[in-house]
Amino acid sequence: MTGFALGAEEEEWCGQLRALSEQRLRPLAEKGEPGRVNRPLLAALGELGLLERVFTSGALELCLLRESLAYGCTEAETALALQGLGADPVLRAGSAAQRERWLPGVRQGRLVAAFALSEPGAGSDAAALALHAQPDGAHGPGWRLSGEKCWISNAPEADFYTVFARTGEAPGAKGITAFLVPADRPGLTGEALDMLSPHPIGSLAFDGVPVGRADVLGEPGQGFGVAMRTLNLFRPSVGAFAVGMARAALDATLAHTSGRTAFGGVLADLQAVAHRVAEMATRTEAARLLVYAAAGAYDSGSPDVPRRAAMAKLLATETAQYVVDHAVQLHGATALRRGHLLEHLYREVRAPRIYEGASEVQRTIIAKELYRGVTAR
Repeated sequence: MTGFALGAEEEEWCGQLRALSEQRLRPLAEKGEPGRVNRPLLAALGELGLLERVFTSGALELCLLRESLAYGCTEAETALALQGLGADPVLRAGSAAQRERWLPGVRQGRLVAAFALSEPGAGSDAAALALHAQPDGAHGPGWRLSGEKCWISNAPEADFYTVFARTGEAPGAKGITAFLVPADRPGLTGEALDMLSPHPIGSLAFDGVPVGRADVLGEPGQGFGVAMRTLNLFRPSVGAFAVGMARAALDATLAHTSGRTAFGGVLADLQAVAHRVAEMATRTEAARLLVYAAAGAYDSGSPDVPRRAAMAKLLATETAQYVVDHAVQLHGATALRRGHLLEHLYREVRAPRIYEGASEVQRTIIAKELYRGVTAR
């Protein structure tokens, strides 16, 4: 990437990914059941080497991957991203034994990972977790997990969960530990939730689920940092997912308004329509550049990654909502028919403004980072 433009090789790779997602992955996605893990789709992502790229790419390459897949098949993008989100803590904080046991299956699309942070009373305020880890020395140093998790993508069908629980070394965020919990651990149950978004989301119940020192990711009491490091990587790429949806909606709108006859001409001849499309394109481009800048900051080890990541996710997800909504308006009733691209995007685009930190949380992070700089000076 040179400045704010992609290089020829990057452009070619993104074009190949868009074509692959439309031609190879979308048919598999359409055969899947909404709200369920699509294992054939995951297997294809593994076979194509795309899941491997999640774990070997930098932040910018991850953004290009997610944006390009989202353009042609949002289900493929989401399946890939959820594997990365659930397994990234294992990659970065797990022991050699944990990585060897779980990551090959994730990369191949055989094992399904999940990131279990949110709770019924602790969504945006991640430091307010209530899932409790009670010390249990009956079978060596360990804990018993009791409580609930909610709004967990890939639950309850995942093969393992990265779970964040309160171990109480200190108050607030400093007393949280990350655990790798296999789905077959006794006392762990879950149920699917019927959501607007078509990807799988569920809740988990922990009834004295046993975990030991070998299940800890990183160190006891350091789990909040594990979660934030993963989110700082994936927040810009959530923005890339949003940009991919916005670009798909924009291209559909350009095709529709340039060919749809109305009032003695085509829609594109109407100034109100042309100006709206221009606004959609400008906002999409601004979001794209901010996402790339945030990813570049992450790859370069910049200290302002939290602020940049929050800005990228905020602008890109809000922009995608704007663009998709206006695309639907310009298409009219046809865009609301079940199975239409924009009907699909209209359901998909709402959730990213909430998950991995709602827009309001991103604004809070941005403000805190800005004022921290003032205080330091």
